Amino acid sequence: MDAFLAAAFGADRDRREARFDEVVTFCAEHGVKAYELWTRCCQGIAAAYRGDAERGIAVMRGAMAELEAINAEILWPLHLSHLAAARASLGQAEAGIALIDEAIATLEKTGERLFEAELYRLRGELSMRLGKTDEAETALLRALTVARGQQARMWELRAAVGLARLQREQGRSAPAHNLLAPIYGWFTEGFDTPVLQDAKALLDELT
Repeated sequence: MDAFLAAAFGADRDRREARFDEVVTFCAEHGVKAYELWTRCCQGIAAAYRGDAERGIAVMRGAMAELEAINAEILWPLHLSHLAAARASLGQAEAGIALIDEAIATLEKTGERLFEAELYRLRGELSMRLGKTDEAETALLRALTVARGQQARMWELRAAVGLARLQREQGRSAPAHNLLAPIYGWFTEGFDTPVLQDAKALLDELT
């Protein structure tokens, strides 16, 4: 979870990443296999966000295969979403969408909906890269609806940024601003995080 928050929001990412090796070593020494593998997934996520997507994918895939072998597939939609983002960073948006669809099917089966809004947001943004604007809008609207239903303000902001970008590209700057401004205005801290910085930059463009 800590690694996800670091990857998603950019909060103290370097500090957290530096501890991953320590955690893996500790878990291996004490026979805590599941936590060791979850931390190895975090190492793969960190590598992908550093720009070494191929290595990150390999590390994540290896850890996930071992997690499957011991029936420890908690947070599976989250792991799949990071794999999707890594594949997309290599220009493989279609493969990324396939992984997101697998993650959505998994959460429908398991009921593990903590990251549902993020899955639809990412699906929408990958669809935008492929020029599939209708699919993108449908997914981003679903992300927004899910986030609001969960009262997850950060997920709501991330979905709103994605949808506002799509609307801007469609020449709908006024609706984009009207969507994003009140959601951004709810925040009173965290302005040094990437998502809030992106939202502010987009609002400045829209005004």
